[in-house]
Amino acid sequence: MATYNLITILGATASGKTTVAAHLARQFNGEIISADSRQVYRGMDIGTGKDIDDYTIDGDTVPYHLVDIADAGYQYNVFEYQREFIKVFDDIQSRNKLPVMCGGSGLYLEAILKGYKLIHVPVNEKLRISIADKSLDELTNILQTYRRLHNTSDVDTRKRAVRAIEIEEYYKEHPQTDLYFPEINSLVVGVKFDRDSRRRRITQRLKSRLNKGMIDEVKALLDKGIKPENLIYYGLEYKFITLHLTGQLTYDEMFRQLETAIHQFSKRQMTWFRKMEKQGILIHWLDGYMPLEEKLQKINDWFNK
Repeated sequence: MATYNLITILGATASGKTTVAAHLARQFNGEIISADSRQVYRGMDIGTGKDIDDYTIDGDTVPYHLVDIADAGYQYNVFEYQREFIKVFDDIQSRNKLPVMCGGSGLYLEAILKGYKLIHVPVNEKLRISIADKSLDELTNILQTYRRLHNTSDVDTRKRAVRAIEIEEYYKEHPQTDLYFPEINSLVVGVKFDRDSRRRRITQRLKSRLNKGMIDEVKALLDKGIKPENLIYYGLEYKFITLHLTGQLTYDEMFRQLETAIHQFSKRQMTWFRKMEKQGILIHWLDGYMPLEEKLQKINDWFNK
């Protein structure tokens, strides 16, 4: 069996994966590579759950990458993520350290673990005009007719659905470009809680983030001139809090709808991970309630097995 040159720690939102990854990286003399599609944005901290404090252990900060690398309002994509990942991965390895990928964005994780050859996809104005009158349900149905990798369950706005179709159509019309991708053999570890516990943790974390100033964070982004529709594009916290701040939802409506949306998102994440398993990616699962030291020992055993 080939030696692992990457450890991947994945899990649904509120699973505690960041803490596990940080302690693991410290133990293995490694560095974290984030696999979160929204933590790439500067100024979007509380809503994306960056939990930067988790990277500091006993006064030492574990190095982390691909966090805060794009301006809020920009539409970062999986092509850009994969290119940046390769640079960081090669750099970490060149310094004889172990890369530890951590995140819950299924598309980003899979693009790395399966080594998809990705190319930049330009805007297709003709296509956009042709589907401009389609509803979100209709766009989702169109997206499901493609057989490539895009995560249809992760599309929660029309804008994202249109972009997803645009990407799929480009791949249909253009053969894949043979781009360099490093040979990766990853130990993949998942952290999960039972359904009821996961729902409870999500609700508790949502309340905590609101108390920590998540609404003020979104307001500050709007005050900087970022258009509401651009924040709504990011979904979840940024979508519903923006709708609240623009007067389209009361606070209680915002909380209830956001709570439901995060629960649904968490369910879709777990569905995505099960799909990864069916497609041949072996995920070693850890019970979220297992003490941290036991989690680390299990991972160490799997890594050295």
